[in-house]
Amino acid sequence: MRPSWTRRVREQPWLFAGALSLALLIVNIVADPNFAAPDNWPQHLATLAPLALVAVATTPAAVSGNGGLDLSVGPLAVMCNVLLVHELIPNGFDSFWTSAPLLIAIGAAVGALNGFLTTVLRYVPVIATLCVAFVIMGVNEKVGAQSISAPDNWTSSLAESIGPVPGAAILLALPILLWLALRATAYHGNLYATGGNDVTAFSSGVNVTATRIVAFTLGGIFAAVAGIALTALVQSSQASQTTFYILVGLAALALGGTSLGGGRGGLTGAYVGAAVLFLIQTLVTTLGVRPEWINVVYGVMLVLGVVVGARAGAFSLSAILPRKATSTA
Repeated sequence: MRPSWTRRVREQPWLFAGALSLALLIVNIVADPNFAAPDNWPQHLATLAPLALVAVATTPAAVSGNGGLDLSVGPLAVMCNVLLVHELIPNGFDSFWTSAPLLIAIGAAVGALNGFLTTVLRYVPVIATLCVAFVIMGVNEKVGAQSISAPDNWTSSLAESIGPVPGAAILLALPILLWLALRATAYHGNLYATGGNDVTAFSSGVNVTATRIVAFTLGGIFAAVAGIALTALVQSSQASQTTFYILVGLAALALGGTSLGGGRGGLTGAYVGAAVLFLIQTLVTTLGVRPEWINVVYGVMLVLGVVVGARAGAFSLSAILPRKATSTA
């Protein structure tokens, strides 16, 4: 007997977002036949990239369990954009080899800090990362108080094509390649084991604390890549977009079906959830809807994702609250 659609969604919650994105793709093509033109795909991917990479950045911490909802990745992506435009490029760090490693290091450091706060000091992840997010917002407002255009820099090519390959496709592929590399190591299994049941994982010899710190660090690295993608797209500083990207991360995570209880989900759901948001954004623009309504639409998508996720067992209030503390050294 073939499983029902409801059962399939419960087993693979991202299927709902996949079906929704397919429907939205068709609607976009009907609304604007030029949407599917091959020449437009580099720009489509460049627009999708910051949304998708912020969504991807939320995934490792969520998979690690213990209510690992990281609210700082959106602000962190914007901070990397602001630092690149206001500080790095104007001060001589204007090549890939000088600025990209610095941004990745900043992202990793912020992610590791989140991991330390939530696993070693045992603060509730949603509270700890929200506090870090507020600090980052302050940095963004201080450094990027005035939006400025970026001087000529290496990121501009990423919004176009590098040879036959869209530059944004390279950025979108980086987390996939890293995730596939991790699948060949013990860490990938340890991450899902920790998210599924940290007590059992600890009893099996998994260093739960280190596993979760690395998960938050990965999220920080992906957020830094998102900041590079944002700069490539807009070629200016975007401090005012900080709150917007918090909403993007939450909505894409919810739509993609990654379980906040841990142990389930992956990059597929993040990419598909972000695709839904991108297609909605494009459709809203095509239909001439006023830009300020986009956050309302994203909020509706967040609610929809939470409802579907709750039906699939991915979202619940108890999921964002850590389980009873255990010895996980």
